[in-house]
Amino acid sequence: MDTVQLKVEGFIKIYDPVSMEIFVEKKNAIHYENFSEALAKGVANKGEGTIYEMHFGNGGTSIDPTGVISYLPPNSTGTNANLYNDTYSKIVDNSNSANSDSLRNFMEPRHIPGAIYTDILVTCLLDYGEPNDQAAFDNSQNLNGSYVFDELGLKGYVPGQPGAGKLLTHVIFHPVQKSLNRLIQIDYTVRI
Repeated sequence: MDTVQLKVEGFIKIYDPVSMEIFVEKKNAIHYENFSEALAKGVANKGEGTIYEMHFGNGGTSIDPTGVISYLPPNSTGTNANLYNDTYSKIVDNSNSANSDSLRNFMEPRHIPGAIYTDILVTCLLDYGEPNDQAAFDNSQNLNGSYVFDELGLKGYVPGQPGAGKLLTHVIFHPVQKSLNRLIQIDYTVRI
């Protein structure tokens, strides 16, 4: 009998694609229960479970008066796991007609023949004008603002229910402000 050991890893890089300044580069947590269910539904062609959206939030850290950052643990257990405070999301499934910019928000599998792993590169760009009610400049003293992100995750697809997919991955990082004066691109690699 053949046995397959499956391992899933995630890596994120958050950066400005114009200046190439890197804001965050680190590994992330995988929600193994939800991810295994998504893989099974995808392989069984059940029409849900695929990676669909990237969600951004601002509830993953707290900062004390002296500037010390405390990080909450990633939510990677329980079928109803979610971001601590989900404030924005974008569709990254470039095969879905609801994706308004599939050239800059997309997924692509990457495989090297002979390798025992395959990567899924999930790319998401937060353009200058989005979110539409963001601050004008990236100099906010309020690190609890809706678009001062300190967590993000990938969620699966549920037909006809945007945002209702299960959390597949979750990462907590130091706060990064999205404002009108900067682009932010996220390259999220999921290695299976």
